[in-house]
Amino acid sequence: MTDELTAAAYADAIDRARRRLEDFVRRCPDDLWRSAPVPGDPRPVGVIADHVAHSYEYLAGWIAEVADGRLVAVNAELVDDLNAGHAAAAGDLTREQVASHLRSSGDSLIALVTGLKSAQLDLDGGRIRRLATIAARHADGHLAEFEAGQSAAS
Repeated sequence: MTDELTAAAYADAIDRARRRLEDFVRRCPDDLWRSAPVPGDPRPVGVIADHVAHSYEYLAGWIAEVADGRLVAVNAELVDDLNAGHAAAAGDLTREQVASHLRSSGDSLIALVTGLKSAQLDLDGGRIRRLATIAARHADGHLAEFEAGQSAAS
């Protein structure tokens, strides 16, 4: 992915990755769904997949704020806090709950990104481009971890 994508291309990349993760969620075997296959991460697959849906919500918020010309303070500590809060609140999620959350939060993010003007992508030193790139790669990054965990268990 380059830094010169259009808003529509970012939205498409987010959508394609989200659909791949949603498909995996729907077909994930029970044992993997309840397992924590990512080394160093105690969260089960269902919580991590829902975390992607949750991240679409805060990424959309940050993108909207930057697009409106507001400064957004995003750092690793904030993201870690959001992730920890989500993990603590996620509970025992069903595949349908996670798939639905991926669909609804992804649709909202995709609509927001699709509606951006080209100049907005470069606001705040290209921050919207960076956030859209993160959104486009996030689902596939976790999907690769799940698939590696599934292969290791086989």
